[in-house]
Amino acid sequence: MDRIVGVETEYGCLMSSEELHCNSEVWPAKVKNYLFNKARAGTIDLHYRDYEEPPGNGGFLLNGGRLYLDMGHIEYASPECLHLHDLVTYEMAGDELLRSSLVALEAGDRVTFIKNNVDHHTGATFGCHENYLMKREAQFTPSALGTLLTFLATRQIFTGAGRVGQANPLAFDFEPPQAETPVAFQLSQRADHIVNDIYQWVQFNRAIINARDEPLADYRKYRRLHLLIGDSNMSPFANALKIGTTAAVLSLLEQRQLPRNFVLNDAVRSTRDISRDPTRKWIVDLENGKTIGALDVQWQFHDLAQRHLRGKDPETDWLLETWSFVLESLEQNPQALIGGVDWITKRWLLETFMASEKIGWDDPWLQSLDLEYHNIDPQRGLFFSVTPGKRVAEWNNSFQPATAIRVPPANTRASGRARAVAYFQDRHQPYVINWDSIAHNSRDFLVMGDPFETYNEEVDKFLFKPRPVTNQDEHE
Repeated sequence: MDRIVGVETEYGCLMSSEELHCNSEVWPAKVKNYLFNKARAGTIDLHYRDYEEPPGNGGFLLNGGRLYLDMGHIEYASPECLHLHDLVTYEMAGDELLRSSLVALEAGDRVTFIKNNVDHHTGATFGCHENYLMKREAQFTPSALGTLLTFLATRQIFTGAGRVGQANPLAFDFEPPQAETPVAFQLSQRADHIVNDIYQWVQFNRAIINARDEPLADYRKYRRLHLLIGDSNMSPFANALKIGTTAAVLSLLEQRQLPRNFVLNDAVRSTRDISRDPTRKWIVDLENGKTIGALDVQWQFHDLAQRHLRGKDPETDWLLETWSFVLESLEQNPQALIGGVDWITKRWLLETFMASEKIGWDDPWLQSLDLEYHNIDPQRGLFFSVTPGKRVAEWNNSFQPATAIRVPPANTRASGRARAVAYFQDRHQPYVINWDSIAHNSRDFLVMGDPFETYNEEVDKFLFKPRPVTNQDEHE
């Protein structure tokens, strides 16, 4: 992949009937406190990050990532990763942190976390946000962004997590019409909740691309592409496809190899239409008046990537071959993707259950099973009950996330940050740790503007250099 990438995952929390007297925010707070105060998985923030993140709300971890509370739920942000296998490993490390915490708190039989994106009871959605570092000089022209939106709207045919039912969220000035026929099952959990293509302030007006320019790096060299459209994937195979294919398309954008006149007439409408299409033809309208299937769209991006990126490194070649395998299987043999593509896996499980119980899509039982698919506990989560084919299984079984909860990636800025996290764990000294800087007291700080650098030596020199004792240090 050779691109700095990070993923932010927001987790839902399920409690048993004996825990329902608790506020839904109690257990996320308990787990956060356990991780920082007992398990010593990181260092807690001592300062306000913004008005919704007071001191103690979260902090950076020994693996270079971050965990904090966001509007009552736990959010885990992976460290910066340079390679695809690392990214998937560190994304899975978030699940491992939460699972191990519930075991240590002896709550695993009463509380669980689910890695999904919708609350069937309230209609709320919570996200899986992708972050891709890009060159500042990348041409974000209307044509290039339009083509990128075409890719993002159609990639859900292999990245979607699947959902039972539908939602019609209200945007600021736009309400989608009620569907004439109820939607039984669709590809994506996020599709119904995306109401804009590109927008800056997205808390109540979710866009495919968040336009806020916050690189968390040297702004003269880099920009950060922040995507909101993706589902949280249970399958590591699907997660790798989601991140890897998107990174490949961004490389094409930076090389100015994206096709022209390949812009959707309405990217938001197309996202929803593809997700809800029961025929799986997934036809979309282009701005030039033509129509095309989402599968054909993906083949065109794959062919471009094959032409310009093949041979770059073994990981890219694996991605291109796997992308091709998935597109062929979607068309000819979707069953080959069970355990690999989440929406196919979930639909197969639900249809098997419906046949055995002689129930239909309107049975509320299915919404409960929908949630249980995303349960991160291997003993309870329905995803873990599936045995995939050899190709998918080899990838899904190649990860060791338990080792990644306390060890950072060795080849990115996360390595240096993790050294600072470990240092301040054992010292009662004031500090501020950010993605792109470290501060000792409030007057001495180290800027880390290049995510491709480890900053190991610079961080060590900064942390251990002699400093005069201040009144604040004496008080501490």
